[in-house]
Amino acid sequence: MTDREPSVFDIVDESDLIRVRKVLRTEAEAAGLNLVDATKLITAGSELARNILYYATGHRGRISVEQVHRQGRRGVRATFADDGPGIADIDAALTDGFSTRGSLGLGLPGARRLVDDMTLTSEVGTGTTIIIVKWQR
Repeated sequence: MTDREPSVFDIVDESDLIRVRKVLRTEAEAAGLNLVDATKLITAGSELARNILYYATGHRGRISVEQVHRQGRRGVRATFADDGPGIADIDAALTDGFSTRGSLGLGLPGARRLVDDMTLTSEVGTGTTIIIVKWQR
């Protein structure tokens, strides 16, 4: 269940990372998340938005952020989607140290640890969608 219409916008360049963080902070505060949980949400969201810029280069990426409620708790759900190349091996991509581009391979597994719920779906050649939720304590 949501309170209002989600904030939706494209992620196309580095300047959009600032907007992602700002929207996540605003929604986290509105949902009553404490500073630590808000920071975790913002950090995870920033990493996922950066992945769109880094891995889905030349393709369309977008974010949708909304308030959610479940069993008397409030939270924030953010959906990151792109029309990029997709992830061939999701299990590997969620493993610490796995990287297809020589990075430390901590992005997706780190983002997963920072939030309460994370769902990743991807199809090679079609794109990737990642939904994260952070709940009020």
